[in-house]
Amino acid sequence: MENESAFVAPEGVYSVTDEHKPNPAQLAAVSAGPCLYPTRVTNIVVKFVNSKQGASQGFANLLGGGKDVKKDKAAKEKDDGVSLSSSDTPDEADGALGQSTSAQEHPASPAPLEPNTIFSSAPVANGKKKSVARPKHNIRTTSSTFITRIQSSEGLTKTLASKQGDVTFLFYNSAKAFSWVEAGSKAKEPLIRVTFSQHPTCHDVNTATASPERLDVIIGFATGDLVWFDPITSRYARLNKGGCISSSPCTAVRWVPASATLFIVSHADGTIVVYDKEREDGVFTPQDPSAPAPDGSSGSEDGSSHREWDPMDNIFVTMPPWHPVTSGATAPTPGKGEKEKTAKNPVSHWRVSRRSVVDFVFSPDVKFVAAISEDGCLRVIDALQEQLVDCYSSYFGALSCVAWSPDGRFILTGGQDDLLTIFSPWEQRVVARCQGHSSFISAVAFDDLRSDGRTYRFGSVGEDNKLILWDFSSGALHRPKLQASHHHRMSMSSSLSLAHKRDQSAHNLSGMSSSGFDLDVSPRYHPAPSRNEVSVVQPVLVKQLEGDLPSVLQFLPKYMLTSTKNGYIKLWIRPLALRPRPKSSKSQPLPDISDLS
Repeated sequence: MENESAFVAPEGVYSVTDEHKPNPAQLAAVSAGPCLYPTRVTNIVVKFVNSKQGASQGFANLLGGGKDVKKDKAAKEKDDGVSLSSSDTPDEADGALGQSTSAQEHPASPAPLEPNTIFSSAPVANGKKKSVARPKHNIRTTSSTFITRIQSSEGLTKTLASKQGDVTFLFYNSAKAFSWVEAGSKAKEPLIRVTFSQHPTCHDVNTATASPERLDVIIGFATGDLVWFDPITSRYARLNKGGCISSSPCTAVRWVPASATLFIVSHADGTIVVYDKEREDGVFTPQDPSAPAPDGSSGSEDGSSHREWDPMDNIFVTMPPWHPVTSGATAPTPGKGEKEKTAKNPVSHWRVSRRSVVDFVFSPDVKFVAAISEDGCLRVIDALQEQLVDCYSSYFGALSCVAWSPDGRFILTGGQDDLLTIFSPWEQRVVARCQGHSSFISAVAFDDLRSDGRTYRFGSVGEDNKLILWDFSSGALHRPKLQASHHHRMSMSSSLSLAHKRDQSAHNLSGMSSSGFDLDVSPRYHPAPSRNEVSVVQPVLVKQLEGDLPSVLQFLPKYMLTSTKNGYIKLWIRPLALRPRPKSSKSQPLPDISDLS
């Protein structure tokens, strides 16, 4: 059974059921030089309903009722999808943040958040919500030199109209092309392929707005440019045009979960920028952390302007005039300063590291961001307070990939040390390391269907052409003797910042004794513990892959997806689906800070 297209895991057989190969033109473009911008893949499952009432009704019900159908209908009736003014007030629900998820439950409706944060709801004019905006420009008739070619499959509209049930769509970049395909389709040509004059480097599709009538996709480029693209309506809009806000290459982009408008982009200059897709680009110059601000404030959380910025101790936040904290929760007062405070992009600007931010992910409760960078650090950032909570060092070299467990208990990273490292953000320590790769690790991912809060399944691929599956149980690991008296970290499920807890835990940092940790060093920074202090996890399966170096690994409901750097995508059919676990097997929720204080 073991061959290039199949392997046997403890739970059953995985076999390749679908492949998407790059076309000869893309292969020629890639082979002409080094693969500077490897293929990235994003996926979305859309529910199509073939009924007289329209396809959007079924998917709206899936999302929690038909409350968005009217907004979609109203938007459709407006001038062929032309968006409203980018300075209009965002939808009251668009900026909502803070939904709670678990490995067994569907995401709940976002809970209301405290005012004056970058993710808080903006005021609604006259008590009315704004209809959902669409991108402004038709990509098929555009005269922009940024877009050089667009190809679509024959009869695309009829093809989409004939869909029924759950359909998995994939988006991926290869060379200067960006493609949209259907997983499992007999037709191997993309539904749409757009070729740009610049290299797309990353992208993400919004699960909060996805429907048979619209797909909101953000594409980041090597020039820093961003394109908001809806392949169903073939409309697009550009943000950070010409790199006017940041000209540094985009390294990763993520929609803020549960938000219809907000997304976050990381850049190769060590920054993370928050955008609103419906705002225009503003005149913005980020502050230099090495120079005091004119008003004497540093823009950092501690308010100091005379000390040199320490990226291991805090992030440096530049707040534009329209930032919720500086402008307040209400609309600007008419008169002087109104123009300057009109909401534009960016929403906020974080300087995280002096080296490139490689990737980042949101915590399941969408209140924290785990960011990795080429300086070898994993940073846990309180997104609501815009503060650094903790900074963890890799064992060696840069970090290359990161994932947060479905229940939020663990953060998983891979990097140039050939190791997967499991961190516990609550306990502020490294829980375990996973040994099995013999080269740099390219991607890591948790398998939600096989992670129940007691045991966790995750996978990894590396430049040794290995696909490895791992099983991890926190209860089966013995805490190293040097950490026996380690102080247990409070729950990160609270929206309160955990930065003020650092002084209480500074004397209990993992690796402090053996690593010679100096208490004068920032208590937010955690050096890597030595090998004999950390438990080791061994693989449950090692599969040697053939061909180009793998760069993508994802677990979908029906498939496991892998892709090479050059865009050779494989979908591995999963073994028989797991039966729903009994309620007794669910992990108990962690206590809130407010309950423990």
